[in-house]
Amino acid sequence: MEGSENDGNVTLIAKWKTEFSRKFQYFLDRSTPHTMERWLGTLAVAMIYVLRVYYVQGFYVISYGLGIYVLNLLIGFLSPKVDPELEALDGASLPTKGSDEFKPFIRRLPEFKFWYAITKAFVVAFVLTFFSMLDVPVFWPILLCYWIFLFFLTMKRQILHMIKYKYVPFDIGKQRYTNKKSASSSGTPRN
Repeated sequence: MEGSENDGNVTLIAKWKTEFSRKFQYFLDRSTPHTMERWLGTLAVAMIYVLRVYYVQGFYVISYGLGIYVLNLLIGFLSPKVDPELEALDGASLPTKGSDEFKPFIRRLPEFKFWYAITKAFVVAFVLTFFSMLDVPVFWPILLCYWIFLFFLTMKRQILHMIKYKYVPFDIGKQRYTNKKSASSSGTPRN
């Protein structure tokens, strides 16, 4: 009798897990087109984490690790999926003249995955602040200075890479062209 009771509990837990995963995936799918709202939610989660760290005056090593992880994600977000340096060795390269084939910029880490990873990182870091054994005493200004040094060094290298291979990782929107003559002055009726 005990064996069937345990099997029933395991089945119930598996059913609950499957239902939760399905609902969570539905939420993620519905949030995909709402970029601004997703990032505002992540900003709120980040602010809650910062307030927690400020309130307890600790967990600076967790914050440093979070900062390094976010920096790593940012590099993936700003980098092309195919590195032009490695592509040049293979014979294929980015277009350099107007007559060359256009190749769109494809990120190594897409925006949605970037957002999801950052949000998960802040939630995990927030949960870790409730475990006092992880509050390692450190002199936080040194960690902050070292992180700033790493940030500028890494961003300098990334920006030089962008300049060298002439790519911009940001979508500015659709380019609009204007005619010299407007449609109303050409005599054609507008509907």
